[in-house]
Amino acid sequence: MHVIVTGGSSGIGLAIAKIYASRGEQVSLLARHPGRLEEAQTEIAELPGSDRSRIQTISVDVTSAAQTSSAIETCEASFGPCDILVASAGVVEPVAFDAMPPSVFDEQVSINLLGTANVVRAVYKGMKSRGEGRIMMISSGAALIGIFGYTAYCASKSALSGFAEALRAEAGVHGIQVSICFPPDTLTPQYRHEIAMRPVEAEILMGSVKPWEAERVAAKIVGGVDRGRAKVHFGFSLAMLAYFGPLIKPPLMWWFSRKTRKITGKRQPDPAEGADDGSYHGK
Repeated sequence: MHVIVTGGSSGIGLAIAKIYASRGEQVSLLARHPGRLEEAQTEIAELPGSDRSRIQTISVDVTSAAQTSSAIETCEASFGPCDILVASAGVVEPVAFDAMPPSVFDEQVSINLLGTANVVRAVYKGMKSRGEGRIMMISSGAALIGIFGYTAYCASKSALSGFAEALRAEAGVHGIQVSICFPPDTLTPQYRHEIAMRPVEAEILMGSVKPWEAERVAAKIVGGVDRGRAKVHFGFSLAMLAYFGPLIKPPLMWWFSRKTRKITGKRQPDPAEGADDGSYHGK
């Protein structure tokens, strides 16, 4: 079996690649940094049950559809058609919206959303022609609720949910399994970078939940793929948000708004209040 993992040089992607390599599967790792990919390949090859000859790496920028398509062609030329795709490449830069440079906003949307679409597109035609294949998209718990300082990240990760659902409607009749997962904070190199930038307002909402180990997250994701689950959630809090968000979020966001006002010293718009205060004079 041939497994392709984007963002496979570190974090959740690397942990997922390790699981499949330990099973003896052929694994292709895609990421931007050649040096990190080489380190990841060596790390995986040292695992029991793994074989370095069954691990390949390709440096690619997934925001480029052409580069991504070419990389997938190279992967499949070596190890055969992609049986499982795990789209794990992602980036997060938490900054308040009005302080966030447009380039930073655009990068998060490009990598997290368009990068996922590019790699899915690159394997989809082959899976459709064969009448089989499995696709797992890595979203985030941040897709389930708006978080201060995470406008770009929340937008891009929640968009993946709509993409996965629509694609699942199209792909199912062709024998293709489309799944999406919503991991919590996870102890990865990117998390350590993110936490140093995280606004104190966001910490109020997110800091109460202990981060998961990447290996634990990866095991749950791979288990979801194995069982053909359409969605994979993590922990009680995120599962409740996923299933009962319309009931839970209004009081939660009201509480969060009160907390952030104490920090800023200013009254911010209350999410529980309607936008129409009677002053709008449209048609």
